[in-house]
Amino acid sequence: MADQTHVLFVEDDDVIREATQLALERDGFAVTAMPDGLSGLEAFRADRPDIALLDVMVPGLDGVSLCRRIRDESTVPVIMLSARADSIDVVLGLEAGADDYVTKPFDGAVLVARIRAVLRRFGHAGGSDRTEDAGEPVGGGVLSFGDLEIDTEGMEVRRAGQPVALTPTEMRLLLEFSSAPGTVLSRDKLLERVWDYGWGGDTRVVDVHVQRLRQKIGQDRIETVRGFGYKLKA
Repeated sequence: MADQTHVLFVEDDDVIREATQLALERDGFAVTAMPDGLSGLEAFRADRPDIALLDVMVPGLDGVSLCRRIRDESTVPVIMLSARADSIDVVLGLEAGADDYVTKPFDGAVLVARIRAVLRRFGHAGGSDRTEDAGEPVGGGVLSFGDLEIDTEGMEVRRAGQPVALTPTEMRLLLEFSSAPGTVLSRDKLLERVWDYGWGGDTRVVDVHVQRLRQKIGQDRIETVRGFGYKLKA
C-alpha cells in the first residue's frame, strides 16, 4: 500500500465518483474520493496525495478555487475535469495552476494514461538532453540568460538574484526553451516533450503555461512567433 500512487479525486456526482474510483483502484492506484471542495481540501492537507483530480463544478469550494488553494501550499500535480471542452472553465483551471485537464465524459483508459503522463513528468523533472545551443554556462550546471539563471541540476531558477517559484511543469517548459534558445518550438512539439503527449492535445494547455511562465521570468523573455510557436530570446 505504501508504494501505491495516492490519488485525491474530488467529484460530486456519486455515480462518476464511485465508478472512477473503482477503475483507478483496479489500475493499482490508492484513491481518496471526496464529494465537495471543502472536504477535498481537508483530505489534501491530511493525506498529501501524489496527484489531485478535481472536477470544476463541485459544491462548497469549486474545483478552480480548490486548485488555487492547493497550489498555494504545494506543487503536487493537478488535473482538472471539465464537462465542456470549449468552456472558459478549462482556461480558468489552467490559470489557477492545474497542469492538465480531461474532458468529461472520459474513457477510463485515457484518464489513466493522462495521470501516468503527468506523474512521469513530475518524477523526471529534467527536460531534453540537448545542450549544444544552451545559454551561457556559469558553472555547476547553471545557465544564464541576462538576469535569469537556471540551475539545471538543482532545478532552481533565479531572476536578478531572487528565487523564482516554478511548478514542475513550468520548470520542464523552461528547460525545453533554455535547451535551444532562439529556436522556435511549436505548440505540438512542446505538448510532446513537456506534457508527454503521444497523441494530439489541446494547445491551450501550452499557451496558458507559457503565459504563467512569462509572468514569473519576464514578459519579454519568451517570444511568440505567430503561426509557428514560441522561442526563448537568446
